[in-house]
Amino acid sequence: MSFRFKQFFVQDDRCAMKIGTDGVLLGAWAPTGTRILDVGTGCGLIALMMAQRCPKAQIDAIDIDTAAVEQAKENGANAFLSRLQDWQANSKYDLVVSNPPYFRNSLKNPDRGRQTARHTDTLSYEELLHHSARLLTDTGQLALILPAEAEAEVRQLAASEGFALARITRVYSKESKPARRVLMAFVMTTSRRDDITTVEDTLVLEDDKGGRSRPYQDLCKDFYL
Repeated sequence: MSFRFKQFFVQDDRCAMKIGTDGVLLGAWAPTGTRILDVGTGCGLIALMMAQRCPKAQIDAIDIDTAAVEQAKENGANAFLSRLQDWQANSKYDLVVSNPPYFRNSLKNPDRGRQTARHTDTLSYEELLHHSARLLTDTGQLALILPAEAEAEVRQLAASEGFALARITRVYSKESKPARRVLMAFVMTTSRRDDITTVEDTLVLEDDKGGRSRPYQDLCKDFYL
């Protein structure tokens, strides 16, 4: 399929994981940077959103799926075929962003591409945090979108890698339902001695009429037509 945003056009027909709300939320919400790495880029959506927000930034995008990398390149992303575990950069990044695979201990999809994109077999939370820390500057940031039920585990793992949680936004489809996702921004604390206060807020996606809520529209207004 193809999707037209305000400043760019994206096709995802050859990607295992299609464009969805999670990627758009992260691309619009994440902090900015001057050297950015998009992990598990798929069709390149988040990399392209960050390029719009940070027009002078150097943005690299990696994925382990050949078809996705080829399509991300066609869409305009600076994409490379690589696992995060193997990725080497000439200099460190000040921001890593990722909408990572997150299904664990669940029924595997018979489509191998979708299985790879959706399950943590190829990139566990531990590996994501460890290798992000390896690639970040001493004050670099890591921005993720994850299932709400992963919050406690990821916060604990992040602390063991030298991260502090700078901001968390809990995402609700409706006010009456439990949070379905968390947007999390961590900062490296290697060269910091001061305490970092976590900013916490919420985002409800639907209004009472079933449309996009005003906060959701405001967050994504530079991208959605």
